[in-house]
Parts: sequence; C-alpha cells; structure tokens
Amino acid sequence: MAVETFGIEKKKVDKELYDYQQKDIDKIFKVIEEHPEHYNLLYQLPTGGGKTVIFSQMVREYIQRTEKKVLILTHRIELCKQTSKMLDGFGVRNKIINSKVKELPDQEDYMCFVAMVETLNNRLHDEKLEIEDIGLVIIDEAHYNSFRKLFKFFEKCFILGVTATPLSSNIKLPMKDNYRELIVGDSIGSLIEKGFLAKANTYSYNVGLTSLKIGMNGDYTVKSSEELYSNISMQEKLLNAYYERSRGKKTLIFNNGINTSIEVYETFRNAGIPIRHLDNTTSKQDRKDILKWFKHTPDAVVTSVSILTTGFDEPTVDTIILNRATKSLTLYFQMIGRGSRVLPGKSEFNVIDLGNNLVRFGEWSASVDWKQIFRAPDFYFENLLSDEEIEREFKYVMPPELREKFSNTEDVDFDVEKAYDKVIKKGLRSKAVLEWSLEQHVKMCVENSEDVFDARILAKELKDDINSRIKQYSYCISKSTKNYRDWLEEDYSRKLRMAINKEF
Repeated sequence: MAVETFGIEKKKVDKELYDYQQKDIDKIFKVIEEHPEHYNLLYQLPTGGGKTVIFSQMVREYIQRTEKKVLILTHRIELCKQTSKMLDGFGVRNKIINSKVKELPDQEDYMCFVAMVETLNNRLHDEKLEIEDIGLVIIDEAHYNSFRKLFKFFEKCFILGVTATPLSSNIKLPMKDNYRELIVGDSIGSLIEKGFLAKANTYSYNVGLTSLKIGMNGDYTVKSSEELYSNISMQEKLLNAYYERSRGKKTLIFNNGINTSIEVYETFRNAGIPIRHLDNTTSKQDRKDILKWFKHTPDAVVTSVSILTTGFDEPTVDTIILNRATKSLTLYFQMIGRGSRVLPGKSEFNVIDLGNNLVRFGEWSASVDWKQIFRAPDFYFENLLSDEEIEREFKYVMPPELREKFSNTEDVDFDVEKAYDKVIKKGLRSKAVLEWSLEQHVKMCVENSEDVFDARILAKELKDDINSRIKQYSYCISKSTKNYRDWLEEDYSRKLRMAINKEF
C-alpha cells in the first residue's frame, strides 16, 4: 500500500507524461540529488512543450521525496491561475498568494504555493509574510528580470528557472549570472516531427525599418513603431498580406503600440472583416467576451498589443501576423508559439511576417544552440543582422496586378548593383546608374500608355520600385542618410515626369 504524503492527493487527471517530458524530469532530479540546496538550474523547453505539466509532476514527486515545500513564481495572474489549476489536477493541494493575501496563517495546511512575483516581493519586504521550509522554488518564464529581486530570500533553496528562451529580457543582465547550468529540452523541430506542435508556414514581406529607433531595453521603441506601422501604406500592406494568405482564417495580429492596433481594427472593420481589438487597458469582462467570441468564430481576427504573448492558449488559431519588428528572440518565439498548438485536423499554421523577423532570427523551427546563447549572449546579439544589412538584400518584385499594367514591356527588372559595377568599370559618374534606370522607367510608361496622362498615372504606380532602386543605389555609394535618399527620390520622380512629357 502506497504511503500518503501530506499535501498530496490522488490525481484528478489521468495524464501520462510523454517520454521527452519524463526524460527531462529525470535529468532535473539528478541535478537536485547532486545539489539539494544553494543551486540555481535553468531548464529550456519550447512554448507548447508542456512545461506546466512537467513542473506539476515535479512538484508532486519533489514533495513525496523530500517532504519539503515548493514555491512557484509567475509574473502574471493568468499564469498563477493556470498553474494552480494544473497542480490541482495532479493532486497537489496549493494556495495562490495574490494581492488579497496579506498573511499566511494557514500555511501549515499546504505544501505548495503559487505566487505573483510583485505581490510576494512586497510581502517579503514588508516582513508581513514568511514561508517556512521551502526546499524548491520554480520560476516560470524565468527570462524576465523581475524575479532576480527575490533570489536573496531563497538562497538556501534549489531554484529551478523554466523558460522557452534562455536569453535575458535585459542584455545587461545575462542569465548565466544567476543560473549555474542549463538543461535543454526537446527542440521545436523534434516536437513538430513527433506531432506535438504544428508546423509553421512563414510568409515574409520586406519592410523598410531604418526609420525605427532602438530604446533603452534594446528593442524598437513604441513611438517609432507607431509612426511606421500606423501609416496608410503599411496598413494596406497588412490588409493585402491578410487577403493573400489568411482570408477567412482565424487570425491573431501582434502590434507594437495601441494606436497601431486601433488603426488595424479600423482598417479591417472598414473592409468588412470580423475583428476585435485588445490591449492592457481592456476591462477583464471585455477581454473575456472578446476571447470567447474569438474561440467560437471561425474567421475571427483579434488585433492586440503584446498581452497575448504569454498565458493565452487558443489552439484554433490558424494564422499569426507579426505586424511589428522586434529585436527580442524571446518575443519572436512567444508570438509564433501562439499558433503552434495541434488539434485534430490542424497540423500546420501560417505566419505572416511584416517586420523582417524571419531574416533576423531564422525559421521558428530551426535548431538553436541554446547552450551557446546561454554562455555567450553578447556574442549572439553582436551577430544579429542589422536592419540595414537585411534591407540591402531586399529584391523588389513588382506585384502581379501592377505587372499587368506594364504587360507591353518584356523586362521590368533593373539590377542596381550590376549597373553600378558597370559604371565603375567604365569610369563613369555613379549617377549614370540612376540615368539608366530612369530611361527604363520612361520606356515602360510610354510603351503601356496611349497618351501623356496615362503615362503620368503609371509613373506614380512605380513609387515602390523607385524607392527600392534609390535605396540600393545609396548602399552602393555608401551614402544612405534618409534625407539624402528622400531628396534623390523626389528628384528622380520629377525627372521621370519631365521625360514622359517630352516623349508625347
């Protein structure tokens, strides 16, 4: 007959752990046995790999093995509730320490506590609360730096940090400073292969990001993102990408700014697409209603600002749209991970990237050397491609509907770099590149028009093509300030109009 352990009841869920989950639990317990206290271990597992299941089983086993208490720390109230519910299912009696809990007179009734980091920090600092006999502290979403301030209270414990991305949210505070070693779980690619995660089909649309500014946290500022992503041409780009890849599918759009998200909401609503907007000012009830609507509406679209990156699980999502750029690998994985849940009949999902994130970080399912990133985060950051490097590789492709308007012209492409090499070899002025380009544009407009008015209308349609050629030219001559490019573009467009007038 099994000996009962205080605080542990019969499991309410009949949940068998998968092989990779059990294997990781065994690895973690091996480290705990070797270093039962004064040790900080980090464990990495992709979003959707079932980390809450893993640490619920671990808590159960740890209490049974050691008869010591466990504390689980999260940074969001939703995660607190989800974790507590999972622990209940695993037969672990637990108590949530939230803002309503001022003291713990009943702490002897529990072997496990789930706490919000800010609440617990306040209580411990005010000396209102002391949890005795804690042996294991589990930190969910351990890459957030808010947890560091609590480490001093649990120096004698075994601390287990759990994250999908062992890369600190602050470049100046690397995780290796707080954790002794890293255990890497199954990869995204392996979980897709085994059928635990859906496969992502990524469609990337080139976006000029050189107007974006980098903030103190190392990521793009909300202000500069709002200016770029709220403008009409970016809204049109987003809507066209949606029509092309996700029309009629359940879609989640991530933005970097409330104004952008509201603009997206208006743009889609005016186009007759069922959409709702969510941000951190949305009331609890409205949020609940919107997410319920999202769940039960097959072609629903929700546009949001970062709040659905963690603690949100809606397996029926078909498409994730990254309507923002980020320098955060963690955020990149979190956003895409929201679409990766599998369902009967759902083994794939779409990702529409409007922030050059795919080029910056690589495919979501590509293998990542997490141990190397953990040991040398600086080296990782230094080797990320800059926006300028990414944009240098852009190749402008005329959209099919525009190409149709130039159907009388056999070749509408122009290789700026090749033309520049030719100019240098011939000893000509570099501006000859733009003159050759202009000749081709004039020819295109004239060949496909009946009169000067038609030709001038067509010239306006070439705005993106001109912009792309000017950018490539400015990279070639290593003079790429925005003001200079803007001037070149205006000058080019003026010369194009004048040259068209002369042809008729």
